Amino acid sequence: MSIIRTVLGDIDPINLGFTLLHEHLLTAPPGESDPDLEMPSLDAAIEELRAYHALGGSALVEMTPRDYGRNAEGEAEVSRASGVHVIAVTGFIKGEFAEAIVEPLTIQAIAEEMIHDIQQGFGTSPVRAGVIKAGSSKNRLTPNEEKVFRAAAIAHRETGAPISTHTEAGTMALEQISLLRAEGVLPSSILIGHCDRNLEWDYHLAIASTGVYMGYDQFSKTKYNSDEERVAFITRMISAGHRDQLCISGDLARQSNWRSYGGSPGLAHIPQTVVPMLRNAGLNDDHLDALFKHTPARFLAF
Repeated sequence: MSIIRTVLGDIDPINLGFTLLHEHLLTAPPGESDPDLEMPSLDAAIEELRAYHALGGSALVEMTPRDYGRNAEGEAEVSRASGVHVIAVTGFIKGEFAEAIVEPLTIQAIAEEMIHDIQQGFGTSPVRAGVIKAGSSKNRLTPNEEKVFRAAAIAHRETGAPISTHTEAGTMALEQISLLRAEGVLPSSILIGHCDRNLEWDYHLAIASTGVYMGYDQFSKTKYNSDEERVAFITRMISAGHRDQLCISGDLARQSNWRSYGGSPGLAHIPQTVVPMLRNAGLNDDHLDALFKHTPARFLAF
């Protein structure tokens, strides 16, 4: 039987509901000089999740790995207090943060850590991961990042857990896919993150042609593109036949992104603002259920 592994235990995919596939709740990036990137407050996370839940939000993937300050026990606490399913990740974000940890480790050692996180729990904690994360740098895949991708493939083959990636500014998507497929990972278990950082039509068609899932996960970040541009691109991708590959989220990883820290737009932005924008662009209930319920459940199940 397929399951989705949350921080509070396994659930039936049918019970997942409205889901964001790339968010951050609790972060503590090491050596970070920008306090806006530190999100330590459980109370703020609970408040933010309750607001999201009140608008129909049912689940999200918390994409903070250990090299970015993962707090697995905290994730379980905020999930329990808010009623929102939280799926945690094992793996690493990208070379900038992971190099010092990954450099002395073998591929097999990295894979064994990932497998333990998925099957047993993080360290001595019973909280388990439901997704594997790997990432690359802008326009390149460093040797240590390649180690993480190869380890992620081993962990996936051993556990079945899906792989969700970080691409820097939307680059290296095809290279990530090629590497993972060469290591035996099916496209149906791969989500390429941050595709909407690089809204180039032919590039997106090339990614989609491989059969992977594609993350349009930068909603509200106008310094990259406007939400109107993202919505137009998504509707165009749906018209091209790729509806069931698209995954929407906001990747809100700063205090200034959250209402509970005094910022905006908060996790409410997608259900409250983006969903009506998608409707106004011509999407119907079937489209929206696919984007926010069926596709996330299909990707996360193993």
